[in-house]
Amino acid sequence: MPHPARFLVVLDADSTLIRNEVIELIADEAGRGPEVAAATEAAMRGEVDFATSLRSRVEALTGVPVAAFATVISRIEPTPGVRELIAAVHDRGGVVGVVSGGFHEVLDTVAPALGVDVWRANRLAAADGTLTGVVDGEIVDAAAKAATLTEWAAERGVPLARTIAIGDGANDLKMMAVAGLGVAFNAKPAVRAQADVVVGPVDLAEVVALLP
Repeated sequence: MPHPARFLVVLDADSTLIRNEVIELIADEAGRGPEVAAATEAAMRGEVDFATSLRSRVEALTGVPVAAFATVISRIEPTPGVRELIAAVHDRGGVVGVVSGGFHEVLDTVAPALGVDVWRANRLAAADGTLTGVVDGEIVDAAAKAATLTEWAAERGVPLARTIAIGDGANDLKMMAVAGLGVAFNAKPAVRAQADVVVGPVDLAEVVALLP
């Protein structure tokens, strides 16, 4: 069992923990960046079903070599203030989780490097060293994000009232709704409208003041 914690902070990954949308970086490797970026934007605004959109965007990655993840990871930019926020959570006895509609192939390197305690994301199926254009396993969508926050809190003996969810897109709303505090960060209008707190500056250190 994971060790108990005083509180739990769960962040989205793309455009929250990091500045990038990872699927767009991978799509650049396939020469399909603009097409995938437009589809991502529509999904984040909540105009299309996230799972359906993700499947079509991942299909556009067919044939990208798995070796391209090294290039993608080298282009990742952590969001300003992320290290300060994670350090502050740990100093106060909290745990930091990341749950993402993005991909383990990138988060498995990026999350531990930033000090994240636990993370969950989608996996990309590959064969013969190239992506096959499908998601491997169940898709991490809005419902899965909310369920993951609830599960991690239970594992660590943290009441939901002492959880904070931070996100920017429509698929973060369910997670923000179940958390004790839902924080819209660098967020789309629909997300800002439903959040408990809106953080305007793109600086995660701004969230430190909200920690219990």
